[in-house]
Amino acid sequence: MSAGLVILAVIAIAIVGFFVGRSRALNSAGGDIRQLHSLPGYYGQAVFLFSAVPALLVTAVWLILQPMMIENRISDMILPTDIAEGSSLELIMADVRRISSGLDTAVVAGALSEPEIETLNLDNTDVRGVLAGVGVAVASDIKPNVLDASVAYRAKTAAARGYMAVVSIAIALVGFAVALSLTKPDYRARNVSEAAIKSLLVLSSFVAILTTIGIIASLIFETSNFFRMYPAKDFFFNLTWNPQFTGGSDLGIIPLLWGTLYVSFVALVFAVPIGLFVAIYLSEYASSKVRSIVKPAVEVLAGIPTIVYGLFALITVGPLLRDYFAQPLGLGQSSSSVLTAGLVMGIMLIPFVSSLSDDVINAVPQSMRDGSYGLGATQSETVKQVILPAALPGIVGAIILAASRAIGETMIVVMGAGAAAKLSLNPLEAMTTITVKIVSQLTGDTEFASPETLVAFALGLSLFVITLGLNVLALYIVRKYREQYE
Repeated sequence: MSAGLVILAVIAIAIVGFFVGRSRALNSAGGDIRQLHSLPGYYGQAVFLFSAVPALLVTAVWLILQPMMIENRISDMILPTDIAEGSSLELIMADVRRISSGLDTAVVAGALSEPEIETLNLDNTDVRGVLAGVGVAVASDIKPNVLDASVAYRAKTAAARGYMAVVSIAIALVGFAVALSLTKPDYRARNVSEAAIKSLLVLSSFVAILTTIGIIASLIFETSNFFRMYPAKDFFFNLTWNPQFTGGSDLGIIPLLWGTLYVSFVALVFAVPIGLFVAIYLSEYASSKVRSIVKPAVEVLAGIPTIVYGLFALITVGPLLRDYFAQPLGLGQSSSSVLTAGLVMGIMLIPFVSSLSDDVINAVPQSMRDGSYGLGATQSETVKQVILPAALPGIVGAIILAASRAIGETMIVVMGAGAAAKLSLNPLEAMTTITVKIVSQLTGDTEFASPETLVAFALGLSLFVITLGLNVLALYIVRKYREQYE
C-alpha cells in the first residue's frame, strides 16, 4: 500500500470521526448544546485531531527512516569488487534504487511478473533492456550482486510499506476510539482544538527557520569537502577561473566576484535614479487617477519572468549596444556584455526601488509638508529639503535590498553578459557572475565528488554571505535612522 493511499485512509477515518464526534456530543447532551462545554464542532475537531495527527506523524517518521534502514541492510550485499573505479557505494545504491523502481514499473506495464522477479538473473533476462523499455537508465553495467540487491530492496520496501499501512491505520482507529470515549458534555474540546491550532501556527513559523538552517548546513558541509580538496587561499585570492575536469584547475573567485559586482553596479546606476524619480512623482505630483494606472503598470515589471528579460537582452538590447556603441567605438564585437545585462537587470529592479521608496515617502507625515509650505517653500524645495531627508533611511534600505536581488540574478546574466570569467573595466565586454558559474558547474555528467563540482557550494556560500551582509546592513540603516512620527 503506497504512502498516498495510507494518508488518504487516515484522513478518511479522521473525517468520519469529525461527524461521529459531533453527533455523539449532541446526543450526550440530549440535543441541547447549552449543556456542552464547547460547541459541537469542537468535539468533532477533537476526534479528527486524535485520529489524524498521531497517525500522520508516525507515517512521516516512517517514510523518513524507512529508506535509510533498508539501505543500511542492502548495502551489505554490495561487495568491493562491484564498485568500479571512479564510482562509489552511493552511486551503486542510486542504481539499486533506480533498478528497484524500474522493476515496479515493469510489473505494472506487464513486462515482468512477480514470479519472474523472484527468479530474476542476468543469464536468462536482458535486465537492461527491460529497464530501458520502461524508461529507466542506470549509470553502469548491472552486476549480479547489484541486481540481487535491487530485488531485495524492492521486496523489503514493499514489506515495510505494508507494515506502515497497518500501523498507521491502527493508530488512527485507536485515536478515533479514545477521542470518542472522551466525548462527554463536560469535556473541554475547545481547549484541545485551540491548542492544536496554536501548535500548527508555531510549527509553521519554524518552517522558514528550519529551511534556512538546512540550506546553510548543506552549504557549509559541501564547502568543507571542497576546501579539503582545493586550498582556500587559492580560491579566495586566485585571479584565474579555469576549471579543468581533467586536472590542473584554477578556481579563483575574484573574476566571478568582480563580474557580479560590476553587473550589479550597472544595474543599480540605471534603476536607482529612475525608480526614485518614479516614487517621487507618484507620491508627490501624480493625481489619484494617474497613480492608480502608473503604479500597477510599473509593478508589472516585477512579475515578468527573468527568462523573458534574458531574451530581451539577447535579442534586442545586446545587438543594439553592439551595433551602435561597441563596434563603432572599437570596444567589442559581442552582443553579450556587462552593459547589456546591467541595463536589462536595471529595468527589472525599477519596481523594487520605486515601490519601497514610494511607501517610505508616503509614510512622511503630511504635517511636515504643510509646515514647509507655510514657511514659503515650493513643492520641489519641500521634496528636496524635507521629504527626501526624512525618508532617506528607508530609501537606502530599498536600494540595498535591490542590490541583493541584483547579485542573485542568473538568467539575465547568462543570456545578456555571457560566460567569460575575467577582470576588465570595459562594460562592453562579456563577463560572468557567481550565480552563472554555480549553474554551469552543476550542469552536465560530471563526478559530484570532484572539486570542479563541489566548488559550486563554495560559490553559493560566498554569495549567501554577501547577500546576507547586504540585508543586515539594510535593516541596520532602516532601524538606526528611521524617524518615528506621531
